[in-house]
Amino acid sequence: MDFQLTDEQRMIKETVYKWSLNELGPLQEKIDEEDWFPPDFFHKCAEIGILGITISEKYGGLGGDVVMQALAIEEMSRICPSLAMSYGAHSNLCANNIYKNASDYLKEKYLPPLISGEKIGALGLTETSAGSDAMSLKTRAVKKGDKYILNGNKMFITNGPVADTLLVYAKTSPELGARGISAFIVEKGFPGYSVARKLKKCGMRGSPTAELVFEDCEVPAENLVGVENKGVHVMTSGLDIERIVLAGGSVGMAQQALDYSIKYSVEREQFGQSIASFQMIQQKLADMYTRTEASRLLVYRAAEAAQRAARGGKGTELTKLAAAAILFAAESATWVCDQAIQIHGGYGYCLEFPVQKLWRDAKLYEIGAGTSEVRRLIIARELTREEFAKKTERFGQQASAPKSAG
Repeated sequence: MDFQLTDEQRMIKETVYKWSLNELGPLQEKIDEEDWFPPDFFHKCAEIGILGITISEKYGGLGGDVVMQALAIEEMSRICPSLAMSYGAHSNLCANNIYKNASDYLKEKYLPPLISGEKIGALGLTETSAGSDAMSLKTRAVKKGDKYILNGNKMFITNGPVADTLLVYAKTSPELGARGISAFIVEKGFPGYSVARKLKKCGMRGSPTAELVFEDCEVPAENLVGVENKGVHVMTSGLDIERIVLAGGSVGMAQQALDYSIKYSVEREQFGQSIASFQMIQQKLADMYTRTEASRLLVYRAAEAAQRAARGGKGTELTKLAAAAILFAAESATWVCDQAIQIHGGYGYCLEFPVQKLWRDAKLYEIGAGTSEVRRLIIARELTREEFAKKTERFGQQASAPKSAG
């Protein structure tokens, strides 16, 4: 196995970190304290060419891979986790899903303005009563002539208050359950679409989050993404990549918390010596480093698996790896940030020190893109799938076998 990044991947990593440090670093206090979203954020992202990393150059993208996308959000998360999450929702959850699943007409219409930063993207999946159980969504879409009429709501939508272009899921055939879901591209100006309210969060402040409402919202029939009632394929294939990319955000936060802790522990003195010389602090630093590096390798491996799957590769175990990557990276980031608070002591609990912000931000990735509990269920399901199939086959053969005479 080759654990070295390519020159292109390394360039993305270095470029995004330096840009984030210079452009977003000075804004951190204002972003967090005021829950402020810089209005020129996506235009500035476009200037360094990171809004379409995984999208073909035909539409203005870089034509890069999932590893590059995960690296970009990792490095941005080291400086500003909240805007990195908004970036991921725009470039991956919205734009990349459109690129992978929409018609040529929709790609040509919606991708260039998303990649240029002219338009802001979002994904509309979660509802007030459909979170971990995404298949139970209640938003309804009924076709009438050359339009679909959408009714329902979406909750906890990243970029919701500022989004211009949204990939929205709705039931077109509710009686079919998960087999009756379809995906649509909705524009901010469509009749019947509105932002109900901006949500207040304890962390990831600056990343605008909203409840959205669809009241007889008129969506052109050509804005159907893929095939009617086949939206679950769009949804599930997108979730694997979403989990991998967002897991990169957890790695970035853990790395930054570790960096802060190393610096502080060397500078801080107690009992006449640097606290970094105390074995208890050394143990914390060693464990923080180990979990961060393990998370990084698991995320990169899952990203490589996603690339193999995109090329038609077999045996990538993508769903299991994607769930494992974000499960471990998210829980590790929360733990690492908690240890950073402990190392900083009373200063870590004060708002003027940045580790408390990482601590608040990190927790969200244990909840979004499927909770830690759901991720464990997915992993267990994938681990036992083959054996359950064998068991079913054995019992089926026994049931159909002829009884012996006598």
